[in-house]
Amino acid sequence: MGLIIDVPTNLGLRPPTPGCVPGADKAPQALRAAGLHVALREQGWIESSPILAGRYRPEISPGQVRNQAAIIEHARRLAFRITQALGRGEKPLVLGGDCSTLLGAGLGLAERGRYGLIHLDGHTDFRHPGNASQPANLAGEDLACAVGLHYPELSHIDGLGPYFEPRDVVHAGCRDGDAHLDEARRRLDAVISASQWMAHPRSTLADIVDRTAHDGLDGFWVHVDVDVLDPDHMPAVDSPDPGGISPALLSEALAALWPRAVGMTVGILDPDLDPAGQYAVQVATIILEAVTTDSEQAAEPI
Repeated sequence: MGLIIDVPTNLGLRPPTPGCVPGADKAPQALRAAGLHVALREQGWIESSPILAGRYRPEISPGQVRNQAAIIEHARRLAFRITQALGRGEKPLVLGGDCSTLLGAGLGLAERGRYGLIHLDGHTDFRHPGNASQPANLAGEDLACAVGLHYPELSHIDGLGPYFEPRDVVHAGCRDGDAHLDEARRRLDAVISASQWMAHPRSTLADIVDRTAHDGLDGFWVHVDVDVLDPDHMPAVDSPDPGGISPALLSEALAALWPRAVGMTVGILDPDLDPAGQYAVQVATIILEAVTTDSEQAAEPI
């Protein structure tokens, strides 16, 4: 049974302009307005109460990321909700919010066993204290954090890090000029740029799906930042970069991965940049098509 968890957080993002707060925390409500929640409930899904985040504060303390204490507290609450859901046999769809939600998902899964991660994002999100003088915004550092490379307070909450072993992680969708592309390729099981994905769509998707079947895994999680899409299709994000994939490619990937996954996070849509709501409708459509795909058909080899 599918479970919707709204996670309206913006704690991991930088301020869009001085004195302003990011709008990504409004995304779950925008997706609701686009009809996603009603459509899922009509198909038998249940809806959890939202997991609210602490107050966004723009200042940064030395040796910490912005909003670090609030992010840790929020991750623990999301982890608890995910472990509860999985224990009941429910399949969580976590609707962010920014991609600091990956911490909560990883923490919850680490409490249960060894899980893999498919990270679909327009950036590697691999900035960390070892390659940056002042990490500041976890939304650009979440993958590095999830594989144990960040400040210990973030990467090893409750002694459970790394939440995903690097050998169990596949990233796809970053741009060729990503600042941390080479390091991510050295450390992770596979890193596939958007240009590689678009050049070889079928073989790339087959490779991603094949890598979810690692020996010893108890399952895998899918994490999606919608900035994996090209800005021509999805400009309503905080860091739009040209060279992204099409909605059709993302929809195809999620339709193949969702039936095999234990759950999924989706985030980084900024409704402040989508006043007409058209991009929220697009994201809702992609999600709905993926999670309502016939499971037997989707489970066939690609």
